[in-house]
Amino acid sequence: MLNHFDSGLSMVSDEAAAGTVLRLRQQRLTSVLYLDSGRVVMGVREGGQMRHQLGSVEGPSWLDAASALLGLPCPVDMVAETRVQLRSQPLEVFLREVQAMAPAMQGLLRDMASGYRQQTELAISRLAQDAEARCAQWLLHHAQQDGSGALSVTLQQRKRLIAAQLGIAPETFSRVLRSLREHGLIAGTGNVLRLPQPGVLQNMVGG
Repeated sequence: MLNHFDSGLSMVSDEAAAGTVLRLRQQRLTSVLYLDSGRVVMGVREGGQMRHQLGSVEGPSWLDAASALLGLPCPVDMVAETRVQLRSQPLEVFLREVQAMAPAMQGLLRDMASGYRQQTELAISRLAQDAEARCAQWLLHHAQQDGSGALSVTLQQRKRLIAAQLGIAPETFSRVLRSLREHGLIAGTGNVLRLPQPGVLQNMVGG
């Protein structure tokens, strides 16, 4: 497949050191990356670090061809885990070469790309659900009844420390709390959070 797409000067070679961010989540593609050698980690970065790793790819391999074929942004962050050798092809050239293929082959490639994309998005969705479930469980575990019988949680630690206990990034913890607040599952200001719907939180935990 590489030989078919590789049109000589249309692909520009490059090298990147370990730790280099190659693609960002939701980044619109203007080129397509081919990994000649080295290893690239794919996942979700938060706070400048790869917090959730979905997998890794070793060259030779295309890195973002599926998204390019479907006209979608990159679904994951991609970071070089080792020194990598890359080639980059302009998106319009890549698509033009795909369009030169037999219609049956084009359909096969798009079907494979769609399946890969769905699996990746499902994995990312599960990461988010897992973070929400952990936060919901923590809130219920630390909840106490106030004078009216309602449940509330007093945050006696910094959010960064609580996030570390949950195994998630502080940014994720803040995002989940904001989402729970927007859905009416927590309320209150300052360090005291009321839990108006503990039953819903329990359903999020899974029991």
